[in-house]
Order: sequence, then structure tokens, then C-alpha cells
Amino acid sequence: MAKNRTSFVCQSCGAVSNRWAGRCESCAEWNTIAEEALPEVIPKGMTGGKKGRRIEFVSLADSARSIYPRYNTGIAEFDRVLGGGLVPGSAILIGGDPGIGKSTLLLQAVCALSKTGVHCVYVSGEESVDQVRMRAGRLGLEKTPVALASATNVRDILASVDSAGERAVQLLVIDSIQTMFVDNIESAPGTVSQVRTSAQEIIRHAKAKNMAVIFVGHVTKDGQIAGPRVLEHMVDTVLHFEGDRSHHFRILRGVKNRFGPTDEIGVFEMAGEGLAEVENPSALFLSQRNGEVSGSAVLAALEGTRPMLVEVQALVAPSTLGSPRRSVIGWDPNRLAMILAVLETRCGLQISGCDVFLNIAGGIRINEPAADLAVAAALVSALQNTALPAETVFFGEIGLAGEVRRVAQADLRLKEAAKLGFREAIIPKNKKKGEKVALPNIRTQELEHVQDLANLFLERRGVKACAG
Repeated sequence: MAKNRTSFVCQSCGAVSNRWAGRCESCAEWNTIAEEALPEVIPKGMTGGKKGRRIEFVSLADSARSIYPRYNTGIAEFDRVLGGGLVPGSAILIGGDPGIGKSTLLLQAVCALSKTGVHCVYVSGEESVDQVRMRAGRLGLEKTPVALASATNVRDILASVDSAGERAVQLLVIDSIQTMFVDNIESAPGTVSQVRTSAQEIIRHAKAKNMAVIFVGHVTKDGQIAGPRVLEHMVDTVLHFEGDRSHHFRILRGVKNRFGPTDEIGVFEMAGEGLAEVENPSALFLSQRNGEVSGSAVLAALEGTRPMLVEVQALVAPSTLGSPRRSVIGWDPNRLAMILAVLETRCGLQISGCDVFLNIAGGIRINEPAADLAVAAALVSALQNTALPAETVFFGEIGLAGEVRRVAQADLRLKEAAKLGFREAIIPKNKKKGEKVALPNIRTQELEHVQDLANLFLERRGVKACAG
């Protein structure tokens, strides 16, 4: 039996050192190093006296094993992010801020699956059985056939799953993985060693039994899933549940998916009866838009395979500070700095002496560069105090030379805009011959340079400069 040794492990990045320090040298985080008992490393060239068993190799064309169908939860937004439903034997990790609704979403999904005949087990390490029952009663799900337990010992959980009855367990939910522990490791639950080992044991058991497993993961103050980074590599799918507490909707975003597309999103609305699906997010995000206000532009964004229209709001005001403020909500601040530099250098607009505020209305976060053109349009509109046409959408990437570049899936963006009644779209110029992206019921205006955008809506002579 291997002897245990004491080591110091960073609880943020998993770096190992031989002594304690107040600051981790790998991730530069303070007060994250804790003492753990780790098994002794076997010297190179030694196998511990055990002989390995022979494994069986098969070809790629081997079709002896049947293909298992996915489990559809009946929650269309949840199934969309998963790529069409739960894959038997898969491991899913879902993270999010405390109180954002992770446990509520999973409880709704588990209850919906159990109604279709899928044998589901929900194990909570943070709440008691009565607390979970109270949530189920509030959601009107107390009569669904879900096996519920409150436990944290991985050995006990796996043994109980194997003896759950005549029917094999098809879905296991662990809420949360940071509360689980393996009793042969001398570390507290939530440490790097416990999280890594607990997840490894549960995943290995789940794949051997062809059982899907969903882990709930805590997040750090930076929004990253707490624990070792290897945890995200061990699972098949990583989902982030995000949203602004001041808004009533939540976004489920797929970050990694071995069985479907990544960057797919599902939109939910937080209500008294739980999380409700939002079938048309574009109409929700534009429901409170006022088209007669300067600094407002509509972006035709693409999240995964879903086109979505959101409002980009900008405010440019004279600043009395030596260093004007740059405030961004829902977009990349570095990207905003680049767009401001391009507008000043390539278009001659004076923005350096102004405070600039940018907001993606509704609390959603946009990551794609196709938002550049909509942001530039909102900034120029705010600078000139002139409202843009209310029935116009924008999308396109802006380069450092001021050129407007093409983006992917322009036809999907235009179809979504036309469906919501928009009549005009400002898009990059299509340089491929014979390819058309215009639709019969929407008019397109193609731009080559960001200067064309300023000339299209605003007269350069009337620009009111903000001098610092």
C-alpha cells in the first residue's frame, strides 16, 4: 500500500509546492494554498509489482454495439444546448453564480425526464431532503417519481445507485461536486484532490454502467468553475448558467460539448413557478426598445446556431476628467477601445475627450466580433445626437484599417430580422461573386469601410466634437 505524504496544493489552479506560501506562484492568487495528503509518487520504471492486464482493441467500423438514443427532457432550450438531449454514459458539468437557478433548472429537467420513464436519482450534498422537497413543492413537481437522497460519500452513493432496484439508474445528478468526498483521501471536501478523485470515480462508474451524470459546480469570484481545471477536461459537456440578478431571464451557455455544437445558448425566464422557456429571445430583448433615441442600434447576433436580435446602447458625453471613463456592460472592453481608436483615426471623429458608456440591453453578453458594426453605429449616433432608423439592423466585423469584414451565417441573421419586421440591414459588402444574402422582404446596404457608415446616416459637417 502506498504511503501518504503531505503536500501543499493551490485550491484555485491545482499547483503543488513543498511548502506553504501566502500567494500561489502559478496563478498569483492569495490564501489559496492548503495542506493535503497525497499518495507517494511511484518512481519511473516501476509499476508497483502489478502486471497490467491485456485490453481489447476494436476497429472504427465495429458496429456490434447498438447506438443509444438521447434522453429528451422536454425542455427545448435545455435540449438545444446539450445538442438534442442527454447522451447515455455522458458526464455534464454545469456551473453558475450562487442563487442563479442551477438547482431549480436541474430539478425541473430531472422531473421532466422521470415522467417519460427515465429512472433518475437526485443526490444533494448541500441541502437536506426536506429542503429539496420544498423546492419541488413550490414548482409543482412533488408527485414526480424521482429518487432523492442527501449524501456526500462517493462510495456510499455509487453503492446505493447499484442497488437502486430492478431498474438500472439512467441519470444521476450530483449537487454539487465540491461537497463530495472519497474516504480514503485525507483532505477536506472541496479541495483539489477530493474534487478530482470524486469526479473521476463517479465518471468511471457512470460510463461503465452507461449512466448519464450531471455535476453542479461552484464558481469562483471570476466566474470560473472552482476546483482543478482538469475537471472540465474529464467531463463531456460544460455548461455555464449566467444572468444578471436585476433581470428576470437566464442564459444557459454551452462552453464544451463532445456530442453537439459549442457556444449554443438556451434562454429562460425566472418566474414564480420556476424557469420558463423563452421561445423568441429577440422579441424579449427588444420589447422595451425606443427607436427614436440616439445611441441605439439593433445587432443581429448569432449564438451557436441561433440568430438573436439585441439592442446596443451607447452614450458619449463630454468629460471633465483627465482620463475619460470607458464603461462597458455585456461586451469586451478591449474591443470597444479598438472601435473608438478606429473611429478617431479612420473617420476623424473626436471621441478621446469624451466619457463613453456602452451597454447590451437586457443583461446578455455578446462575444462575437460581428457586433463591431452595431457598436460603431451606436457610438456615432450618440456622438451626433441623431437617432438611427428604427427598422434597421447591423452586423459586421471592423478591422484596424477601418474595413468592414464579412461574418458567418449572414442569411440566418437576415431571416431573423425579417421575421421581426425589420426592413433594412447594414451589412459588410459581399465580395464573392454569385452569392446573395439579401431576402425579398428586407433591403440590404453593403459597406466596405467604416467611413461609409458615418456618411450613410450623418453629415460630417454637423459633427459636434468633444474636445478634452
